Amino acid sequence: MEAEKIKETVKKAAKELFRKYGYHKTSVNEIAKKARIAKATIYKYFESKEQVLDSILMDYLDQNLYEILHNKVSYGSEEEHLKALVMKTSRLSFTACNEFIGWDFVRENANSQEFLKHLSDQLEALLLAAYLQLDNFKNNPARREGLAFLLKASKSIVFSFAFTSVSDSDVRKNFVSFQKEILPFLVKAAL
Repeated sequence: MEAEKIKETVKKAAKELFRKYGYHKTSVNEIAKKARIAKATIYKYFESKEQVLDSILMDYLDQNLYEILHNKVSYGSEEEHLKALVMKTSRLSFTACNEFIGWDFVRENANSQEFLKHLSDQLEALLLAAYLQLDNFKNNPARREGLAFLLKASKSIVFSFAFTSVSDSDVRKNFVSFQKEILPFLVKAAL
């Protein structure tokens, strides 16, 4: 098998197992068995199970971000457009973590804080690069700084949901509160 095909096979097997059992309850041995390859082969291409997860999440976010950013929905103003993009990407990042990791792991695992910080920094860089492709932000340094502030602040708030929400209804309440009470001020500050 060629390298890329092996990586995709590992990610596909891991994704299925993470969704079914959660990240914490899935072992590298189980991923290898599901992918029908040796455990050592996984470590040839990925340093750890965490790196497999990271790769899955980045692929998922990258694919969905492209779809969000290239959706030709018309908004009344640049402010409304930016609010909609931030809400969509915030929900996307929360859903990715919920679907592939599970918030119990995030709350209980000693390494989860470091992992989430790494993930959120990657997500922020990915979002910033994607947004900077939009016409409103190209070649405008002031807008870039405002956008970087908006993404960093929004990201911090959304990831805090993981540690303050006990149930899905709490998450929904937090998103509504963020959308109505906080996001409008962040967008105004960014623009």
